[in-house]
Amino acid sequence: MSKVTVVGAGNVGATVGNVLAHKDIVNEVVLLDLKGDMARGKALDSWQQAPVDYYSTKLRGTDNYKDTKGSDVVVITAGIPRRPGMSRDDLIGTNAKIVTSVTKSILKYTKNPIIIVVSNPLDVMTYAAWKSSGLDSSRVFGMAGILDTARYRAFLATELGVSPKDLQAVLMGGHGDTMVPLPRYTTVAGIPVTEMIEKDKLKVIVERTKKGGGELVKLMGTSAWYAPGAAAAQMVESIIKDENRIFPCCVQLKGEYGLKNMFLGVPVQLGKKGITKTLELKLNKSEMKLLHKSADHVKDVMKVFNKMKLV
Repeated sequence: MSKVTVVGAGNVGATVGNVLAHKDIVNEVVLLDLKGDMARGKALDSWQQAPVDYYSTKLRGTDNYKDTKGSDVVVITAGIPRRPGMSRDDLIGTNAKIVTSVTKSILKYTKNPIIIVVSNPLDVMTYAAWKSSGLDSSRVFGMAGILDTARYRAFLATELGVSPKDLQAVLMGGHGDTMVPLPRYTTVAGIPVTEMIEKDKLKVIVERTKKGGGELVKLMGTSAWYAPGAAAAQMVESIIKDENRIFPCCVQLKGEYGLKNMFLGVPVQLGKKGITKTLELKLNKSEMKLLHKSADHVKDVMKVFNKMKLV
């Protein structure tokens, strides 16, 4: 029996639950939200979709943490979304309290879950969840790089007129404007992307990727949900099925890339025990400089969280 809890039944959380149900890889998905009836309604709606789309995963909505007991994986999407004019860092005061509280509540009923954080500002909220959980850092990490590379690959697919299925990419650093897309590690069906697109056009796409979340906030008046929800569900799938897929995730660094005691996006392998391996790529001087610049920004936001003394 496998069970996944999604905390926060808003747009992102509900999408995580619905995508997971369609994958049909877990027995139960619990949607938990302070607005219990909303969570129950969305879970019921997805369950009524099961006969149409042919899946057996049961969905349950609740506002009671007791219903999360025995969860294998917990996805935290709870928190206020970005609004026009807000940066991810503007969310820290409110969302840090929410993520800390959610983590402690989950651990009252499940001793050793794997926790995936989606709430923003992502890197620091992952740090907050880890600090308040007491779990090994291999079991607490954040969803960022999968979403960011998805946006990067989608933009490239549009520009090149190819299927996004054939694009592979690595992206590192913080989840925000200081993220570090790596064209050197980007391929189209195994062909280096630098052989298929002009340098100037590639640079424009890299810059668009960095501001990909903000672009959607301006268009919709709130944060995205389809791609973030699907990205988190893909991480859950690799864990539940013990696939050991390589994804860029926000993880605790312990000296890799010359960085330690912080959470930042780097490529890792994900399996049933969480992070089974952190990969250390051979970055050139320019790439390493950008990564450390991104790390400096994350460290500044971590200082803000530490001053709050929530844990």
